Amino acid sequence: MEDNKLKSKVLISLFWKMMESGGVQGVQFVVQIVLARLLLPEDYGNIALVSIFIVLGNVFVQRGFNTALIQKKDTDEVDFSSAFYLSLFTAGSLYLVLFFISPLIADFFQASNLVEILRVLAVMLFFGAVNSIQGAYIAKKMLFRKLFFSSVGAILVSGTLGIVTAYSGWGVWALVIQQLANQILTTIILWFTVKWRPKLLFSKKRVKSLFSYGWKLLVASLIDVLEKDVRSLIIGKFYSPAMLGVYNRGEQFPKLIVNNINGPIQSVMLPALSSQQHNKVKVKNMVRRSITTCSFIVFPSMVGLAVIAEPLTKILLTEKWLPSVPFLVIFSASYALWPIHTANLQAINALGRSDIFLKLEIAKKIIGLIVLLASLPFGVYAIALGSLLSGIISTFVNAYPNNKLLDYNYKEQWKDIMPSLLLSLAVGGAIYNIRIFSMGDLLTIILQIFSEGILYLGLAKLFKMESYKYIVSTGKEFLKNR
Repeated sequence: MEDNKLKSKVLISLFWKMMESGGVQGVQFVVQIVLARLLLPEDYGNIALVSIFIVLGNVFVQRGFNTALIQKKDTDEVDFSSAFYLSLFTAGSLYLVLFFISPLIADFFQASNLVEILRVLAVMLFFGAVNSIQGAYIAKKMLFRKLFFSSVGAILVSGTLGIVTAYSGWGVWALVIQQLANQILTTIILWFTVKWRPKLLFSKKRVKSLFSYGWKLLVASLIDVLEKDVRSLIIGKFYSPAMLGVYNRGEQFPKLIVNNINGPIQSVMLPALSSQQHNKVKVKNMVRRSITTCSFIVFPSMVGLAVIAEPLTKILLTEKWLPSVPFLVIFSASYALWPIHTANLQAINALGRSDIFLKLEIAKKIIGLIVLLASLPFGVYAIALGSLLSGIISTFVNAYPNNKLLDYNYKEQWKDIMPSLLLSLAVGGAIYNIRIFSMGDLLTIILQIFSEGILYLGLAKLFKMESYKYIVSTGKEFLKNR
């Protein structure tokens, strides 16, 4: 009875989280297409350079406490309020640092306009601090329906502002306005829809308790962001903002699709796994289900995206973005691995082993740094391929601890994902050949997408794949209980 209640709660939470993610990503997809057609690669490159420092700041503001609040069993108002005030203080301190070092950053990249852009965009840190605590409360209580309205409402308004300002010739500032407005509106809407309010409570003891778990995640996130951003720093410094814009554009579509599929599942999985951390058999079953289900959906999505990469770019973004196609293909392969990464890491976090999480990040980043140094002499495309290689190696690193923690070894994990991977590659090869009929880009893409869906689902049903049967049965159960 308890298992059915948990499953029902997880499914309802997953439904709203997927609605929220799908709505946001859908609107953002349209907004980004319009903006990409109106703006130049240089505009996106300048934003990418500034975003490196905003993302680094957000690591200190948002990471650690957010996950610690979700993972802790007996979280109360003192925990939430203490984390809230400390996050705001951290945001204020970091904003002052970024404000005063912005001229140095602009000089380093030889782009004077970065000073004002960074100072304005860094205001996001304050709203990010508030959102991180609100998000932890929502996840803890599994109130993802609230997140749906705030996120979708914010992206609709901010996206419209971005398009209007880009069309009016504001250039890179259209992107600044769009991002800042989105963060501000999300905070405001959540403030009126979520009941939680910070109280005049602060406990050093509670902060230390949360920090004893969260600092390892914070350091791990910092290492992860630095390892990723060093590529952007190198491309922006030694090549050009335009090349950085093309590099990031190639990453955008795969990242958007995988975040839309894998992100909601993992957001719901952490509180669900944390609630069952005393029962490792159940945690293993939930992790295994997460990996197999996500892989079943993500693998064909990424293979299909790689197949249609070139004509899709020409149709949606125009030919000025064609240099991003090789990056799009490489990142499609890289992001296909995300379900394996995130499910294993969420299990480790849910079991309270942030110490292991930190050790994994250090090991992976050492490997990533070695691969990056080896790829540097061969150019930007080699840097992207090196990132893919690091990702493949990292799947083994992330899976290693769960061999002991959950008795879920490499052999079992690859056995779970291999049917979806092999079927996706076979179907991808089949639909790739449709282009030989020379029917025009748009018609070819439509036929390829339609054919992939029919072939993939038809063969999954024919071979009686476990993931297919699970998704169908779960869908029927969910609709029956609605």
